[in-house]
Amino acid sequence: MLKTSARLLSLLSLLQARRDWPGALLAERLDISPRTIRRDVDRLRELGYPILATKGPDGGYRLDAGTELPPLLFDDEQAVALAVALQIATTAGAGIEEAAARALHTVRQVMPARLRRRIDTVVVTAVERPATRSSPQADSGVLLALSAAVHAREVLRFDYDPAYTPAAANDQADTAPRRVQPHHVVTWGGRWYLVAWDLDRDDWRTFRVDRIRPRTPTGPRFTPRQLPAGDVAAFVVSRFQGPEGWPCQGEVILGLPAEVAARYTSDGLVEALGQDRCRLVAGSWSWPGLAAAIGRFDADIEVVGPAELRDAFARLARRYADAAAGGPAT
Repeated sequence: MLKTSARLLSLLSLLQARRDWPGALLAERLDISPRTIRRDVDRLRELGYPILATKGPDGGYRLDAGTELPPLLFDDEQAVALAVALQIATTAGAGIEEAAARALHTVRQVMPARLRRRIDTVVVTAVERPATRSSPQADSGVLLALSAAVHAREVLRFDYDPAYTPAAANDQADTAPRRVQPHHVVTWGGRWYLVAWDLDRDDWRTFRVDRIRPRTPTGPRFTPRQLPAGDVAAFVVSRFQGPEGWPCQGEVILGLPAEVAARYTSDGLVEALGQDRCRLVAGSWSWPGLAAAIGRFDADIEVVGPAELRDAFARLARRYADAAAGGPAT
């Protein structure tokens, strides 16, 4: 017969493996009496494990969720998987980096020596692309609020910080509270996004989580719509790959050979129009951002459209002129 400590661990492992266990079956699996099972269950309760008992001839036990986190039991594979996941979480951009590092330290300390040696050999270095290293971090509280609304299928209201400060009073409409039906919280390219149906714009939208400021309370419950691409992964890929995936899309004529423009265009379409001219179709999160990206080409630029892109070029031109003159930006 197993010693008490080993028997308790075996009992806990069985309770974690399935939802309900008849008492007689537990006693048979551990080769002990039902009375010993009852005593061991009481010991586990004293250690903080919330174990529910069901009465009757087929009565048994169930490991329930409690108000505090008791000691956990992992097998070898689970322990290694947890350590690797925590290493990756330290660069997840979800505002949990410090907590993940502390959790990894805690888990490592309580591991047996043989497992600790295995974990120490699995060193995961998550390397971010240079363009995303200075990206704003998503707030863990906001992530929880968004995830709760997705799970409850409740309409979400939030303020959404613009990518740039509006330059005109009529731009204030863009900063009005948004009303959406939240569907998924996803991560892409080191940033977190909310995929939702925008009730005011009657279309699907993706929102940067670091720009979202949720309002309370949430709205009424809703019946989820079907994503256009069938599943969230295909939808997100379709939104972020190619210029058609950006919320702001524009077209210009560049005074450059197509082969030169294509060399420096990682997310856009280039079409040759002659020996020294080409058409560029590109996208970005904002019109000023798109204008600035196009402006990096050392060439003459002719804006084909839309008008928002032309206005963004004019706005940047004023700012650059003020910067050159040493005056305040407008």
